[in-house]
Amino acid sequence: MLIPARMSEAEEQRWVTVMLDKLAAQESKRVLGDSALTERAQRLSEQYFGGRARPASVRWVTNQNTRWGSCTPSEGSIRLSHRLQGMPEYVVDYVLVHELAHLLVPGHGPRFWRLLEAYPRTERARGYLEGVVAADRLPHLPAAREE
Repeated sequence: MLIPARMSEAEEQRWVTVMLDKLAAQESKRVLGDSALTERAQRLSEQYFGGRARPASVRWVTNQNTRWGSCTPSEGSIRLSHRLQGMPEYVVDYVLVHELAHLLVPGHGPRFWRLLEAYPRTERARGYLEGVVAADRLPHLPAAREE
């Protein structure tokens, strides 16, 4: 990356961070954009719910840092956290199926969990996501230095 020589070290660091964030956002959309995510949700709805779950919109968002996904049944909108990008497909599919199920059953009661039984990798995906959360809570050790 080329940077003007007149920039201070602090400005350079800020600029590099901004540009890396922009590149990461572009790469995320290239990997699986919102339209591809919508098509994926439609396929999963057909496969697991007979097409009954019909989202009006499905999109990636960057403002969900404590949830993997969310759904507003009254609007038919589904949002997936960008943190899912790069995770195994079965994990992303599980979160999509979970949010699609909310279009049919809003809460997390027994009817909701019975719907999710249709997705065969529910338990595995939940375990994966629990592991990610647990790993984030572990103390981070300083990186080993080579001498």
